[in-house]
Amino acid sequence: MKSRFVPLLGVLLLSVSLGSATALAAADEKLKAAAEQEKAPLIDTLHDMVLIESGSSDVEGLKKMADFTEARLKALGATTERRKTTRGAGADMVIGTFDGTGTRKLMLIAHMDTVYQRGVLTTEPYRIDGTHIYGPGIADDKGGIAVILHALKILKDAGWRDYAKLTVSFNPDEEVGSIGSGEIISNLADQHDVVLSCEPTTAAPPAQHETLRLGASGTAAATMEVTGRASHAGGAPERGRNALIELSHQLLQTRDVAKSIPGTQLNWTTAQAGTVRNQIPEKAVAGGDIRLTVPDGIEKLQAALDEKIKNKLVPDTETIVKIVPGRPAFRAGERGRGLAEEGRAIYAEIDRKLDIVEMTGGATDAGYANRNGKAVVVEGFGLAGFGIHARDEFIDTNSIVPRLYLMTRMLIEQGNVK
Repeated sequence: MKSRFVPLLGVLLLSVSLGSATALAAADEKLKAAAEQEKAPLIDTLHDMVLIESGSSDVEGLKKMADFTEARLKALGATTERRKTTRGAGADMVIGTFDGTGTRKLMLIAHMDTVYQRGVLTTEPYRIDGTHIYGPGIADDKGGIAVILHALKILKDAGWRDYAKLTVSFNPDEEVGSIGSGEIISNLADQHDVVLSCEPTTAAPPAQHETLRLGASGTAAATMEVTGRASHAGGAPERGRNALIELSHQLLQTRDVAKSIPGTQLNWTTAQAGTVRNQIPEKAVAGGDIRLTVPDGIEKLQAALDEKIKNKLVPDTETIVKIVPGRPAFRAGERGRGLAEEGRAIYAEIDRKLDIVEMTGGATDAGYANRNGKAVVVEGFGLAGFGIHARDEFIDTNSIVPRLYLMTRMLIEQGNVK
């Protein structure tokens, strides 16, 4: 199916040259009606996926999600493959490929894993309350998967094949840094012209409008390890060198170190020390979450931490901090900005406002897709939700039709680019 519109950026430029006060195209009423008809089936898909618990370490649950998504992609006409991730729990990626009649290569990405542990549905069940549907992982990122599956269903029914290749990638380890799939995503993205990443947008409130994102932080993991000396906690505590006390001291004095380094963020999030109550602990370890938006952030943060930990509280202890790089930062650049502006114009067709976010602290696989700068990448095509990574995660059903319309129109427009 050919779009009846010229590319939207062309419309905008033409309107400027003519001095027009408005540059809004009329909505594609057939696509809008199709999106409305697909709303109830999409909710059914969300229900089925939420009932599959699929935490990043839950190999059984991730296999069920892979089976589910692969079957749906096959039903849409895709050639599918299950690709083993290179590290981590050992779950499969699901990759679907569609061959079309056009010239452009398009890619859609989302992830199957959640942050929730097995059994979470007993305390956080799937439930509907007005326009909110609750469930673990429903926004992040099963809503993104649902948008992809149902947008492709709309376009399949319309007979749209104006692309050379359309690839769908669902990975099982995004919430743990895509440690086994990141390189695969990056390599796949480099073979495409455009990548639309389907992480959720924020629902109202607190967001005023739905968004697309042009930037997301990179990640790294920090480990602080303290070595002291063990001793009997009751009989000879003075002979020991308490690694737990020293770790506490070091955590307190390094907690704000990133504030002096623009483009970096460090939060200590885990700690472990000792094995028994009546022994002075000789080992203590803490883990930290690092977010980065600057290329040299790791080096500067490492240097600042190394300087800080020279100040000891417990004598004869040794403290070491190591930083391991993770997912690269995402910066869409001007090509991505142009694509996001096209999305804003598409939303205007249906009288909705769309904000463009420059940078967010939440890291995403858009960083891998954009790493080599070959494809144009934009983030945030999933459903609107809130409570992500917390209790009572939900999506707003009012976002379903606009998001389906956005995805289908965006794919059509990108297929039209010559």
